[in-house]
Amino acid sequence: MIGMAAFGICFLMAVVLHEVCHGLAANALGDPTAKQAGRLTLNPLKHLDPFWTLLLPALLFISTQGQFAIGMAKPVPVNFARLGRPKRDMIWVALAGPAANLFLAYFINILFRFFQPFSGPEAERISEFLLLAVYFNLGLAVFNLIPIPPLDGSKIVAGILPRGLARRYLSIEPWGFIIILILYFTRTLSHLIVPGINFFCRLLQTPKISVIF
Repeated sequence: MIGMAAFGICFLMAVVLHEVCHGLAANALGDPTAKQAGRLTLNPLKHLDPFWTLLLPALLFISTQGQFAIGMAKPVPVNFARLGRPKRDMIWVALAGPAANLFLAYFINILFRFFQPFSGPEAERISEFLLLAVYFNLGLAVFNLIPIPPLDGSKIVAGILPRGLARRYLSIEPWGFIIILILYFTRTLSHLIVPGINFFCRLLQTPKISVIF
């Protein structure tokens, strides 16, 4: 089982990069709100959220006996009205986070494949850490594409829907964490995320994840 410290490093690296890239995309498309709020930083303390960054990943870490967890950092503030083309740009800002995690997973997987041929306890620990980092980033990308507010998938759907319908759809955001908990306790969340991770694992030619949470 991966150590708690390694778990924390992998998780924070994935979620912080994810949120920073949302903010960078918004800034590039005309909304500097995240930059003005000091959120374009890799300091994890600026991105912690009690439920998404602490409670949900802790539940998953415990239920999988330290094999896997997903969650997210506190969403960066985005004022969609300040974007150049709000409906279209909302989609690009939402996609920036998952895309960053997929790219990071790709590069970490290159390192994993480099260390795979080596033997010995140290090489095995490094390979285990790198593989976990790949899974974290793939899992975070897939998880955030689920269309439940405030996850990124909901912003993509809202960018496609007519404005009035999108507003009503996003209004369920205060209940998003309850919906996620229901999906977790019914194991539906696992059946949504694991196939998505394994799809990308096949593309990366890396070992598939088999854990069910």
